[in-house]
Amino acid sequence: MISQLELDTLSARLEADSLVERKLALAALRNVPAEQAVPLIKKVLDDQNDQVRSMAIFALGLKPTKECYALLVDILEGDPDYGIRADAAGALGYLEDPRAFDPLVRAFYEDVDWLVRFSAAVSLGNLKNPKAHDVLVAALDSPEVVIQQAAIAALGEIRDTEAVDNILNFAQAEDWLVRQRLAEALGNLPTPKSISALRYLVKDDHSQVSEAALISLKRLESALPVS
Repeated sequence: MISQLELDTLSARLEADSLVERKLALAALRNVPAEQAVPLIKKVLDDQNDQVRSMAIFALGLKPTKECYALLVDILEGDPDYGIRADAAGALGYLEDPRAFDPLVRAFYEDVDWLVRFSAAVSLGNLKNPKAHDVLVAALDSPEVVIQQAAIAALGEIRDTEAVDNILNFAQAEDWLVRQRLAEALGNLPTPKSISALRYLVKDDHSQVSEAALISLKRLESALPVS
């Protein structure tokens, strides 16, 4: 536990006029237990500086208390700044509260900004809820390549073997990062089709794709009988 004097000092620093001082005080909260840290984090959730707000929102995801979920959902669903909403979506993934599933799905379908939808897709993977299948498969059709990447990665995170056929459509994607995400995701999806696709991706022209595919292939070949 941290002493009351140290808490009071951090509290005062969070109210300082200096932006640097407020950011340093927030960073110092990483070593403070959640129950003591969250009341201090709340002091700067409405800070005039967006960087400070982003840091505070991120901190809520790493300092789980009974308050954090509701605070983050309120920001996700009500803040006018898309960057801040995206931060809240991301923090809900770090929080790993299963109740975040429905707000994140709503954010993906209803938010008008791609960055929020991207963060929601990533966080749905963090929650590892298999019910995310439908929304993540829908995300594969997004016009934003980064959302496709997030959806592929998340389908791997939730170990959704039913989505293998869907993500294999990206085996020849123009963007090598998409192919890398595919190679990484397939390592969590033990099916014969996954192994066949990884054998193909091992020969990819981009070294990071081929390396990711080799790692995933070794993992699957040790877990599955192969012919």
